Amino acid sequence: MGYIDVLTAAKKWKVSERSVRNYCQSGRVPGAVIDKGVWMIPDDAEKPERKTRKGKIPTDILPRLKMEKEAGIPGGIYHKVQIELTYNSNHIEGSRLTHDQTRYIFETNTIGVEEDTVNVDDIVETVNHFRCIDLVIEQAGYALSEAFIKQLHLVLKSGTSDSRKTWFAVGDYKRLENEVGGMATAHPADVASEIKKLLKSYNSTKEKTLEEIIDFHCRFERIHPFQDGNGRVGRLIMFKECLRNGITPFIIEDDIKEYYYRGLKEWNHEKGYLTDTVLTCQDRFKAYMDYFGIKYYD
Repeated sequence: MGYIDVLTAAKKWKVSERSVRNYCQSGRVPGAVIDKGVWMIPDDAEKPERKTRKGKIPTDILPRLKMEKEAGIPGGIYHKVQIELTYNSNHIEGSRLTHDQTRYIFETNTIGVEEDTVNVDDIVETVNHFRCIDLVIEQAGYALSEAFIKQLHLVLKSGTSDSRKTWFAVGDYKRLENEVGGMATAHPADVASEIKKLLKSYNSTKEKTLEEIIDFHCRFERIHPFQDGNGRVGRLIMFKECLRNGITPFIIEDDIKEYYYRGLKEWNHEKGYLTDTVLTCQDRFKAYMDYFGIKYYD
């Protein structure tokens, strides 16, 4: 009996390399062994049959995301959210990774680069953002808290070059003043009290409307509590809060970021700009939900 590697098995079975590794790690490929850290698979091994799902497949977005995440199901709405939310949110903040590179990292946990250089932070923050989305799904049922917001920042920025700077507080509030879009933000000494006040106001009502979620986001971004990563943390929070409140979630996509920025800037004077941008993003997300047979309520 001979052996083949993960790449060969993936081509033979017409699945991703990530799926092959998952099959091996879960013991679903008889005879598969690890040799020097690499999975070796019997060359006559058959592709494992898909596990029979018990009960009905959820048609609500949050239970569906949880099910697909826990089962490691590729190609579903969880897979779609991971790639689209991570690519677009990072790209808005200047990441140079392409959509294909982002997808490849998620599916294979590797990065392919041809005739180009890649910023290591872009890769690290992409992997970290995948973990942040998992946190959002896992914690979606809980009220928004200061500890959770800090946890998102800690996961997002861990292992980056910023984390090695003595003045950069990973998982904690900023130590130096910063601006956003040329506008002043909260002084470092005031951030903790401003965030506590914002959360107290936001959590004073049990069920949130879409407008309240957007309003929280605008106020959060104006405080700008972290040295860097505020936009990504803020957009993750919006996704979580939509899931928690039964509102169709949305992804701010890179191609409409200028409308998003304008909406943030003008929110206090004209709420229509950002509201219209969010509704456009919701319509795009509803197309994903329609494709995967997931219902929406608004």
